[in-house]
Amino acid sequence: MKILRGLSLASTLLYCTSSYAAHCDVNFNYGVVIDPSHLRIIKHGQTLVQINNEQQLFIKGREIILSTQQKHDLMLYAQGIRTQVPEIVSIAIEGIGLGLKAVNKIIGSLTGENSATHQKIQEKFSELQARLRLRFNQSDQNYYIAPQDFDDFDQIIAGDLEQEIQEIVNDSIGTILSAVGEAMTTNDNDDLEHRVEAMAERIEKIGDNINVEIDKPVDQLNSKTVQFCENLIKLDKKESAMQKSIPALAAYDLIRTTNEDTVQ
Repeated sequence: MKILRGLSLASTLLYCTSSYAAHCDVNFNYGVVIDPSHLRIIKHGQTLVQINNEQQLFIKGREIILSTQQKHDLMLYAQGIRTQVPEIVSIAIEGIGLGLKAVNKIIGSLTGENSATHQKIQEKFSELQARLRLRFNQSDQNYYIAPQDFDDFDQIIAGDLEQEIQEIVNDSIGTILSAVGEAMTTNDNDDLEHRVEAMAERIEKIGDNINVEIDKPVDQLNSKTVQFCENLIKLDKKESAMQKSIPALAAYDLIRTTNEDTVQ
C-alpha cells in the first residue's frame, strides 16, 4: 500500500496546494480593465464606467462633472481597485506556482535534475504559467479580470487551464511509474519486495520533505487570501459611500458582498 500512496503523490501535492484558498463572500459583477491611465468597468465588451487618471469619470461615454469631494471619493475608490486587481493575479499565479513547484521537485528527485524528462516537465510548467498570465491579460501595468465569484478561488486559479494541469499531473505520475518500474527490474541483489519497499520509502521521503518546504508558503498565501478578501469588503463599503456621493454610479455596482459586516 505504501507504493500506491507514493504513486499518487504528484497529483495530491499539486491539488492540495490550492486548498489554502479561504472562502471569500465577494463577487465582481462586471469585468475590470486596468492600464496606467484608465480604469474601465465592462460588460460583454462594452465599457460602462471609465475613470481616467483617478479623477475624471465617464458613464457610457458621457463625462460626469464632479465636485472636489466627489473627485476625492472617486480617487480613493479607483486606487483601491488598482491595488486589489493585481492582488488577484498575484494570488492565482502564486497558488498554481506552489503546486507546480511541488511536482517539479518530485520529478527532479526521481529522474535527476536537468534530465531530459525533468526538462520536458519544466517546459510544460513554464508554458502553463505563461498561459495563466495571459488569462488575466497581464502586461506590465495592464490587467483584465472577468466577472468573478471569489468564494471559489480554486476555480479562479484553474479555470480553463484545468485540463492542461491534469495533463501535467498525468505525465508526472507516468514518470514516477517509470522510475518505479526501473527500480523493480534492476539487476542488483535485493529481492523484489525490498526494492518495492525502498522505492516507496524514497517517494514518501520526497513528499515529506516537500510538504515541510511548502507548508510556510502555503500558510502565507492563505493569509494573503484572507487579507485580500477583507480588503475587498472594505472597498465595497467605499463603493457604497461613493455611489451615495455620485448617484449616477449607483446602477453600476462592481463589488457585491454577502457578508458586509465582517469588516468594520
